[in-house]
Amino acid sequence: MSYAPTPSQTVGPFYGYALPFPRGGEVAPTGHPDTITLHGQVYDGAGAPVPDALIETWQPAPDGSRTGAPGSLRHDPVTGEVIGRDGVAFTGFGRVPTDADGHWAVRTLPPGGASYIAVAVFARGLLHHLYTRAYLVDEPGDPLLGSLDPARRTTLIARPETSHTYRFDIRLQGEGETVFLEFP
Repeated sequence: MSYAPTPSQTVGPFYGYALPFPRGGEVAPTGHPDTITLHGQVYDGAGAPVPDALIETWQPAPDGSRTGAPGSLRHDPVTGEVIGRDGVAFTGFGRVPTDADGHWAVRTLPPGGASYIAVAVFARGLLHHLYTRAYLVDEPGDPLLGSLDPARRTTLIARPETSHTYRFDIRLQGEGETVFLEFP
């Protein structure tokens, strides 16, 4: 006998209690000289900050490998809860909640073999999380960027602010809405 999948439910804000973990935005090893910061705000359709969204990032290591670092998350021996990263290994994965102003930040290393960091957005009112990309450079030959008109293209390109710091705001709806990707 086969069963139909359970329908999706509205996401959060309950996930804010279980999914974030200490140092979830510290993807780069502690003190690494090539660390970059990718940060921004999440805005709703009216332009108001979303204070209870969750941002996940994925990327290859600087050498282009995509294996991550199994075992780099540390668990409390009594409760089994994640208590943070080991501070040494590069995982390629980050997870951070937005703050009261809708701000989020991850500290990571530049991705190797790709000009972008993959991003997923979880927020109240969404039945499914949203996928997008934060390009650290405007890659002329990238098929996705090349398929977009200039106004839409700019929603995927992080703005350099200072040395090693990039801003990537995410607009869920309305004017300047971020380009979101669909996966089958």
